[in-house]
Amino acid sequence: MGKARTFLREQACSWKIPDETAETAVLLLSELVTNACKHARVSPGREIWARCLLVEDRMRVEVSDASGDLPRPRQVSPEDESGRGLTLVAALANDWGAHSRPCGIGKTVWFELRLRDRPICLP
Repeated sequence: MGKARTFLREQACSWKIPDETAETAVLLLSELVTNACKHARVSPGREIWARCLLVEDRMRVEVSDASGDLPRPRQVSPEDESGRGLTLVAALANDWGAHSRPCGIGKTVWFELRLRDRPICLP
């Protein structure tokens, strides 16, 4: 998980993403990778992948794993010590979702953060 956070911080810096947006992205990436590690019970050799993209005026972060189970936010009580990750993603991201991977194995969970003051580059 530390490698994914470091990679995202370095990439955000090279893209000159504002610090606040970059730190939000790192926090949300950490939640998605934690969920993948905790819930994607898959055979050895299957990996968890993280990818970040700059798409027009948004930064998109994706986490893929080999489990086909799509995530759903949970209802948690104040006493629960976990289970708030997707609720946090939904609250802080401008958009998020999950879909089955086109190769037929696993899923990708993603979120997007809008980049303020960044011009949209149209073809």
